[in-house]
Amino acid sequence: MTHHNEKGAEALQTALQMEIEGKQFYSQSAESSSTQLARELFQHLAAQEDVHYQTIQEVYDAVTNKNEWPQRETVFKHPRSLKAVFTEATEMMDVEADPASAEMEAIKTAMSMEDKSYSFYRNRQEEATSAAEKQFYQALTAEERTHYLTLVASYEYLSNPQGWFTMKEHWSLDG
Repeated sequence: MTHHNEKGAEALQTALQMEIEGKQFYSQSAESSSTQLARELFQHLAAQEDVHYQTIQEVYDAVTNKNEWPQRETVFKHPRSLKAVFTEATEMMDVEADPASAEMEAIKTAMSMEDKSYSFYRNRQEEATSAAEKQFYQALTAEERTHYLTLVASYEYLSNPQGWFTMKEHWSLDG
């Protein structure tokens, strides 16, 4: 295996571990969530981490077995988008929902995890030596960014639903 492929395989092993830890965290957080939004968000994120893991595993197998980066298009297709999960859950939730502090901490931890994953994949994208590798990490970077932004919106919504609606709906307080 070439030095670059060894380094690539090591990075993919790190990515696999991050996805395993993410799925475990999201699954546990979903089970302990008291609000519909957090529960559905964490369940959906756990499922997406599983898709990421499977895709990374396929690439890892190609890099280690064939000693080359696979020439494949990486597009993560999900049956339901995170935006749809967020929108549907907020429409069904009581504006007066009172999430547990542990739930809010779980969302903050998740934001930190997603930011770390984003940075890792972004660095790998910049260090990529082939177009296929670069495209693969671009797709993962986009996924992690979407996860992070959805978690931020969820945190803001659960912290202050009325303020969130005011901000997102651009309500005017004309008088």
